[in-house]
Amino acid sequence: MFETRVKTPCIGVCSTGIGDRVCRGCKRFAHEVINWNSYSEGEKRLIDERLGDFLSRCTRNKLQVLDAALLERQLVSQQIAYPAHLDAYCWAYALLKAGASQIGDPAEFGLQIDAEYRELPLSELRKAIDDEFYILSEAYYERYISVVETA
Repeated sequence: MFETRVKTPCIGVCSTGIGDRVCRGCKRFAHEVINWNSYSEGEKRLIDERLGDFLSRCTRNKLQVLDAALLERQLVSQQIAYPAHLDAYCWAYALLKAGASQIGDPAEFGLQIDAEYRELPLSELRKAIDDEFYILSEAYYERYISVVETA
């Protein structure tokens, strides 16, 4: 059985080179950034799944995907790259990342912004999701990785 290769999550904004233990760009841990090319596809897939889960959680905290099929059609028609192997909340983040300032009505993309965030410009909503994603990745690192390194 042929498995799809896991693409690097790198977005070219690496902060591990300046001492961050969690990359502010892709949210991988510094050792994952350094060792990425030596990892097996299975190891890469585990990292990809963790990142997808964290991003989905952070996005789900701020909006609802009411129509995943509509969202996917819009992403395809707008030629926006999105992680098809991950869930629709990761797709919603890809949409916001690609063009938050150009979205007039999120409902046209199958999205509903939670009441608490409706007054925020979508570009700020995207930043809030990204900030929470970083905080979650950092907390995970501190709780589960850092303790192993110091033990």
